[in-house]
Amino acid sequence: MNPGGAAPSTNGHSNGVNGRAAAGPTQPRNPYAPRYSDYLSNVSNFKIIESTLREGEQFANAFFDTKTKIAIAKALDAFGVEYIELTSPAASEQSRLDCEAICKLGLKAKILTHIRCHMDDARIAVETGVDGVDVVIGTSSFLREFSHGKDMTYITKTAIEVINFVKSKGIEVRFSSEDSFRSDLVDLLSIYQTVDKIGVNRVGVADTVGCANPRQVYDLVRTLRGVVSCDIEIHLHNDTGCAIANAYTALEAGATHIDTSVLGIGERVGITPLGALVACLYAANPDYVKSKYNLPMLREIENLVAEAVEVSIPFQNPVTGYCAFTHKAGIHAKAILNNPSTYEILKPEDFGLTRYVSIGHRLTGWNAVKSRVEQLKLDMTDDQASLPSGFFCIKDATAKIKELADVRTQSMEDVDTVLRVYHSGIVSGKLDIGQPHILDALLEAHRAT
Repeated sequence: MNPGGAAPSTNGHSNGVNGRAAAGPTQPRNPYAPRYSDYLSNVSNFKIIESTLREGEQFANAFFDTKTKIAIAKALDAFGVEYIELTSPAASEQSRLDCEAICKLGLKAKILTHIRCHMDDARIAVETGVDGVDVVIGTSSFLREFSHGKDMTYITKTAIEVINFVKSKGIEVRFSSEDSFRSDLVDLLSIYQTVDKIGVNRVGVADTVGCANPRQVYDLVRTLRGVVSCDIEIHLHNDTGCAIANAYTALEAGATHIDTSVLGIGERVGITPLGALVACLYAANPDYVKSKYNLPMLREIENLVAEAVEVSIPFQNPVTGYCAFTHKAGIHAKAILNNPSTYEILKPEDFGLTRYVSIGHRLTGWNAVKSRVEQLKLDMTDDQASLPSGFFCIKDATAKIKELADVRTQSMEDVDTVLRVYHSGIVSGKLDIGQPHILDALLEAHRAT
């Protein structure tokens, strides 16, 4: 058994589970990395199927014209996603034209389109120039009764017909059940085994209503990994907030492909967000993720999509939220200034971003203020014979900032004013340590001028 993956395929398909080189002896152990015993895990060996231009079009606010679709496709390609999934060309004439236009861009990413398990859709799809077709049909009792009304015999027969047709055109084909986690397990495994035997590239598992939890995801994907040799794709909705955790767990269980969309946009509250998933996987293996994706592109892509669908990037968004790398509490700031890894599992510089230590508030500490003093090149150091102890100067200035912040939060400009006026007063001899009333007068005079 290969310690980096499952047993090799016997039918010519890739199972997407490749071995990984052992960490060098000088590398510190990453506690978030996959364990050696997790031989099925693909946390460090996966592909992203980016579905902003398919699932994302189902978002309530979304309307992407051709120009916007092309801009998003190019940005995703520059970021490095392996696949870009497009709305079915059978959906509308413009959808077909847009699909053809994106196929002609010559992107490095493979272009997929998502269709119903129907020969009419398949015939239209294969003529657009896509690299692959993603076929889907509902298998749960809910969808079989209230959506398409077909039984499993019909579903299996039609799936075989559509898959064989797409394969005959020399392009990739994936078969996915819809509402997989509310489908009968015997039905699921039976149809997955059937399509695997006829040579499908991937089978898809879909948590269409976002009802699954990580344990359920692990159990189903792990079971499926034992009965098919093809790749396994997973599509996870976020109705109960589990999409990111479920995606990570699916990779641990042997899934090879994860569906994402930018900012998670999609039907209802959407699916696994691209940026958050990348952040999660970066924590497990930073070097692998950095080698795969152009991480500084993430903010540009999210801004592009946010503007297109008229939403703001959430403040708590992983990586790109406006306070993602902001540190406020004094005890945090001191540690961050000494070693950023104390309170950061992600390195902002790897994403083209910078950290920010907030100091204009009542929780600030003198270490953070000292750092700002050094940035402003104000000499309040102990080796200045002409000055009192820099340690006490900085603590004294910090006390004034905290006093002012008890009334209102101080902007960085406010803080800088306090520090400059304090420094000027100390150097000129107008101010000594422990004279807040004189500092108040100096600040008032500064504001007046």
